[in-house]
Amino acid sequence: MRETRLGYSSAQIALHWTIAVLVILQIVLHDGIIAAYAAGRGVGTATESELFLADLHVAFGIAIFALALLRVALRLRRGAPPPPQDEHPALRLAARATHLALYAIILLMPVTGGLAWFGGVEAMAELHSAGKVAILALVLLHIAGALYQHFVLKTDVLRRMVRPEG
Repeated sequence: MRETRLGYSSAQIALHWTIAVLVILQIVLHDGIIAAYAAGRGVGTATESELFLADLHVAFGIAIFALALLRVALRLRRGAPPPPQDEHPALRLAARATHLALYAIILLMPVTGGLAWFGGVEAMAELHSAGKVAILALVLLHIAGALYQHFVLKTDVLRRMVRPEG
């Protein structure tokens, strides 16, 4: 049985922030993939910079998928610190649901994107587009929860994702 952890490991923290940066880049720099996908379907043309951004989008998506698999494996092996002891059960449930949904969508988005891009499956392209709204909402909820924990509840939840367990 795993021992109780007080914080995250350096590897868990690095994976968290690397995936976070890549996801944010995917959201911000998605226009190239939209133009390239449309051009690939015979609708308009894509510029060289849009094709470059599309290549980055694909590469970042593959990287996110691989890193997320590594992160899940590490979490299963190492575990995670428990929530604050006096946390309200509703907040625990919200945190668990948000984390589970984030893990699911971070793994599903590259799959739907890959099936759309490499397989030409239009339904996956539509699902991938809808997933963008969902992942954005979940990321914002995750950030709001971390900030609420830190500034309102005064817990160490945010600190333990920036400082490795000693």
